[in-house]
Amino acid sequence: MRIPVDAPSALSNLSITRTASAPWRRRLASLLVEAWLRGHAGLLYLFLYLPIAVVVLYSFNNSRRVSIWGGFTTKWYSAAWTSPDVTGSLRISLTAAGLNALFAVTLGTLAALGMRSAPRWLRIGFEGLIYITIITPEIVIAIASLLYFVSLNIDLGLQTIVVTHVVYNTSIVALIVATRLAGMDNRLEEASADLGATPLATFWRVTLPQLFPAVLAGALLAFTFSFDDFILSFFVSGVGSTTLPLNLFSRLRFGVSPIINAVAATMLALTLTAIVVAQVVLRRGARAAQTKAGSKS
Repeated sequence: MRIPVDAPSALSNLSITRTASAPWRRRLASLLVEAWLRGHAGLLYLFLYLPIAVVVLYSFNNSRRVSIWGGFTTKWYSAAWTSPDVTGSLRISLTAAGLNALFAVTLGTLAALGMRSAPRWLRIGFEGLIYITIITPEIVIAIASLLYFVSLNIDLGLQTIVVTHVVYNTSIVALIVATRLAGMDNRLEEASADLGATPLATFWRVTLPQLFPAVLAGALLAFTFSFDDFILSFFVSGVGSTTLPLNLFSRLRFGVSPIINAVAATMLALTLTAIVVAQVVLRRGARAAQTKAGSKS
């Protein structure tokens, strides 16, 4: 059997066509996979955040029945924040969160500075304790704290809430500040010491200004975690120390009301604001550090 003269050219054209179509097939498969992943992620976020959106929406519902839309109104916000019960719980929550942020930032910053100059074996062990505190379930910390206070005959109240929150949030602040310390230039502190500055003056004029974005972000996160905490506060709170989340929980026993939705929406707004501000501060601090490093290099 004789092969036509133009058979090799036809075979080469066929192989070129297949080679040219292969990238398009891979690109089509990549687009389909990407579309599927985006759709899956969108459904997941919808599943997680749609109930929150419903709570915020029905906080403006004019009807007392939360399942029936009766028009737009803001009266439930004024009813909630003029209630002595709600405002008293808000005052306790703000006090506990503020004290927690103050002590957590102070202890966490000092811990991060101490870890930087500590020996390697001690630093690794201390970092392990910090991670253990963060990954330990809150229910375990709550039960341990309750048993600790009861064994020492300490009355449960605002002070026990603050102490328990500080133990948990100090680890978070320490990690944030330690991360910022790892990216700092130690030559500035060495230059300050060479110029005759005391360690305290070096800290206030050189170290702290560079750490300020991380310290502020840690304070905002510590405030947020304490303000909306329920599990820790539920176990270690006493008479006269009902925080806002505990107040909402007690109200839920009698059913969901528009006032609960209004308070929950307000707490959500405060929490999101603090988290967004913390992220912006951290990013600006990281960009400023990169800019300084680039200009020096």
